[in-house]
Amino acid sequence: MYAAEFLTVALIHLLAVASPGPDFAVVVRESVTHGRRAGTWTALGVGSAIFLHVGYSLLGIGLIVSQSIVLFNALKWAAAAYLLYIGFKALRAKPAKPAAEGELHREAGERTPRGAFTAGFVTNGLNPKATLFFLSLFTVVINPHTPLAIQAGYGVYLAVATALWFCLVAMLFSQQRVRAGFARMGHWFDRTMGAVLIAIGVKLAFTSVK
Repeated sequence: MYAAEFLTVALIHLLAVASPGPDFAVVVRESVTHGRRAGTWTALGVGSAIFLHVGYSLLGIGLIVSQSIVLFNALKWAAAAYLLYIGFKALRAKPAKPAAEGELHREAGERTPRGAFTAGFVTNGLNPKATLFFLSLFTVVINPHTPLAIQAGYGVYLAVATALWFCLVAMLFSQQRVRAGFARMGHWFDRTMGAVLIAIGVKLAFTSVK
C-alpha cells in the first residue's frame, strides 16, 4: 500500500545523499587521512545523525526551526563554525616525512572511533540544509496520514541507507592504492580538503530560510 511512497522517498534520498556536501567531504578526509576504520566510523556517525533529523521531523520540531529565524540562524551558524574550525585545522597541515606502508597503517590507528564518529555525527546533525530536506520529506513527500510506525520505518531506512552509502565511500577512499596516491600530495591534500570545508561552511553561513 505504501510501496509507491517508499520508492519515492528512497529515490529522493538517493539523489540527495549522492550529491557531494559536507558529509562527503568529512568522510573522504577521514578515510584518506586515517584509514578505513576511521572512515567507517565517520560514516556511521553521519548515518546515526539521520535519526536526529527523523525524530524532530516526526515531532514537528523541524517545522518550528524552519519558521523561526532565530533558531534557524543559531543552527546554521553552529554548523558553519564547526566546518570552518575543522577546515582551518586542515589548512594548517604541515608537510610530513615520507612514510613506509607500515607507517601509513599505524597512522590510521591514531584516530579514535569516538572522534571519527563524532565528526560525522556533528557534521550531519548541525547541517540546516538537512533540517530543511527532512522537513520537506516528511511534510510534502510523505502523506501526513501515513501511520507513524510506517514513517518511523522510512526513517530507519534513511539512516541505514545513508550509513551504507558513506561506508562505501570510506571503503573506496581508504584503499591502499588510493591513500598512497593522496599521500604523495601530502599536506596539499589536507589543505585542499580544508579549503573545501571552509567554502561549504561559508556557503552554509549564508543559507536562508526559503
